[in-house]
Amino acid sequence: MNVLVDTSVWSLALRRAAHNLSAAEKPLVAELAQLIREGRVRIIGLVRQELLSGIKTPAQFAKLRDALRAFPDEPLDASDYEAAALAANECRSAGLAVSVVDILICSVARSRSWPIFTTDPDFARYASILRLRLHHPRP
Repeated sequence: MNVLVDTSVWSLALRRAAHNLSAAEKPLVAELAQLIREGRVRIIGLVRQELLSGIKTPAQFAKLRDALRAFPDEPLDASDYEAAALAANECRSAGLAVSVVDILICSVARSRSWPIFTTDPDFARYASILRLRLHHPRP
């Protein structure tokens, strides 16, 4: 089964040096590497944009851009954005504020029956309302 990977996990693996990872972060990066080897990783364009934003030098940008190009963006269409708006409304009705990027990730994962791999605690709250599955590192 495919897994939609959130910015937070990609960032650990691609924007942080391995020696700067905490003991809790190392299994997350190892799990991402395993998912990549299994060909199960999926990304959307807004996650790519988030990862590439704020890069300090053109050389660092090019290196990260080139690494991410190994992962094509999941094609999205109008129905994905409409479903994201509905999901945002559903969360807001339950008293939960959402970000545009997060709710699009939720909507894409939900429509494709994919779990989301993230370190962002907001996704656990979204999952309780939207009946999403979250991916966790395997033992």
